[in-house]
Amino acid sequence: MQSENSANAKKEPTSPPRRRPKRILRDENRGQWKSKAEFILSLIGYAIGIGNVWRFPYLCYRSGGGAFLVPYLLMVILCGIPLFYMEVLLGQFSGTGCTGLFRLAPILKGTGYCMVIVNMYCVCYYSVIISYPIRMMYYCFWKKVPWDGCNHSWNSPNCTSVANLHYVEGEVLTTSSDEFFHLEVLRISSSISDLGGMVWEQLISLFIAWTIIYLCVAKGIKSVGKVVYFTAPFPYVLLTILFFRGVTLPGAGTGIMFFIYPEWKKLLDLKVWADAAIQMFFGLGPGWGGIINMASFNNFRNKAKFDSILVVSVNVFTSIYAGFVVFSVLGFLSAQSGIPVATVATSGAGLAFVTYPQAIALLPLPQLWGFMFFIMLFILGIDSVFVQLESITSAILDEVPYLRDHKWKVALFLCIIFFCLSSIMCTNAGMFILQLFDWYSSAIAIIVVCLVEILMVAYIYGIDSFMTDVEFMLGRRPSLFWKISWKYIAPIVLIFVLFTSIVFIRTITYNGIAYPQWAIAIGWLSFASSVVFIPLYIFYIMIRKRDTMCDSLRKRLKPLDWTPADPKDRAEYEEFRRQRKMPAFMSDTEAETK
Repeated sequence: MQSENSANAKKEPTSPPRRRPKRILRDENRGQWKSKAEFILSLIGYAIGIGNVWRFPYLCYRSGGGAFLVPYLLMVILCGIPLFYMEVLLGQFSGTGCTGLFRLAPILKGTGYCMVIVNMYCVCYYSVIISYPIRMMYYCFWKKVPWDGCNHSWNSPNCTSVANLHYVEGEVLTTSSDEFFHLEVLRISSSISDLGGMVWEQLISLFIAWTIIYLCVAKGIKSVGKVVYFTAPFPYVLLTILFFRGVTLPGAGTGIMFFIYPEWKKLLDLKVWADAAIQMFFGLGPGWGGIINMASFNNFRNKAKFDSILVVSVNVFTSIYAGFVVFSVLGFLSAQSGIPVATVATSGAGLAFVTYPQAIALLPLPQLWGFMFFIMLFILGIDSVFVQLESITSAILDEVPYLRDHKWKVALFLCIIFFCLSSIMCTNAGMFILQLFDWYSSAIAIIVVCLVEILMVAYIYGIDSFMTDVEFMLGRRPSLFWKISWKYIAPIVLIFVLFTSIVFIRTITYNGIAYPQWAIAIGWLSFASSVVFIPLYIFYIMIRKRDTMCDSLRKRLKPLDWTPADPKDRAEYEEFRRQRKMPAFMSDTEAETK
């Protein structure tokens, strides 16, 4: 009988051994800023780019001058600073890049992949933009700047030299600077349908740009931390020199008045408020992953509020300061040519590579002023590129641990790939392609990313839980202002920005040339190719696991090992949660098994 019981006992099924919970494999050699200054300078370099010079001044003038600053500053205070500060806190707490951030709600990890893809599009076309100043700097060494005069091989019979500019109502002017940029620098084709051949000088400039970018990011955070000591402050030296030169020119006062004179009635226009929100959003750069990634290299206890407010304040100041630089020179151009400031004022590539050089050509030593202006544009742009490239690199290394010992090889491989991809924008139709991807690939996608991000923090993870994390990290709980901003104001503003971006979207054109429908379809496809990863990842997670769909959804809305990267900080954080009787987070094993 005893033997039968023993036999039955042996036949009873035994429960499988409990698997030991395992954590996400952290990168122990990820690196850290050597000083607070490196972090602040890297953020300044990232947040302040070419758009501060060639977009904000024109947008401010067009949207009511000084009156535009009311909605703009309101958007910055109520939404811009809170979003910026939140991303700094998320990166600093987690010590991870834009894909690891979504351990906060694992089912939304597709948003991290979306950020990486948008950054890939952006570094491709942005690298081409910063290659234009390299090309223009070369021409500044000519005995006479080639955009001044109509006696060159590329000029048409309708060319009007800068020195002979005059205003006749109804007359369409083709300036020598316009023809130089479009017919010599770009050698532009008739439309995007006519790809044409390669502009080899532009390809060489692009190669130089990517070589410099690689040298900046080759050693990851170590090299970036050294480079920003030059690339962040030096543009201000050049901007200040150009400012004093500009305001001493005849007609400068007229140009500046066009920039700052307030038209209060414009505040009744919804489009002005939409422009203010969009400029705030893209001027500061949340949603791209750059802020999160740069903050992930911070000391865990770094007091981040001061850093965030300082960087945003410098960004706003730079935009206004650049407006004085630009419009003082446009006022001078207007005074010399008789063309109204309203007519010469423009934005984008037209301002940087046509109108401003046109004005510089009227000054003594135009080569000197031109070189200073173009090297300033290049330095402003390259900061943004290498921060975005570093974000892509960090995301790959966070996801593929095997590659963590080969950082410089990963960076080199990415630079080569992006150089090859962006080379199509060095063809005769390159500017049409660049504008297409700039117009569609990132604008709305980044707004969607930011909206998902803020909803994840404020509602899925919980604003009180997030503020508790900040309290542990900084030793002080954020005030009520931050809670209201993160939970209510920022989501409302982002929904407003998303709505107005769609409602007010214009048909894309370049230089008056419309795009064919197939090109517009490609543009929307570039947008969809990144955003589609958000629902695709949710669908993938819900169907591949052994749980029911409801259980899978419920489980993956919970944080997955959302703890500090440093083992010591992690242990203190877990003890902090135990003392407050807060639930533990899922481990990697618990996420994979029921």
